Amino acid sequence: MSRVVFYFTVALAALVALFVSAMNVQRVDVELAFLRIATPLGLALVVAFVAGLVAGLFWRVYWVAELLNERGRLRRALRLAEQRARMASTGENAG
Repeated sequence: MSRVVFYFTVALAALVALFVSAMNVQRVDVELAFLRIATPLGLALVVAFVAGLVAGLFWRVYWVAELLNERGRLRRALRLAEQRARMASTGENAG
């Protein structure tokens, strides 16, 4: 079911992008550092939107990777603390 929703969302986004491109056909100049490109406004808008989505996706993946790394560190620290607590409690009982 979630695949169907995903494909529907992608198809809907593609249709919206096509609609935006078709409704904004006037030419604009886009300057990228050492390059100037004359492109339709709709295409420039869609490219900028997709670039923002990709940048946000990369940032989110990096953030999740940091959280998973921190979770692993915390689990290792907890395991070590539990081992130390077990050793301390068995040491008190033996003494």
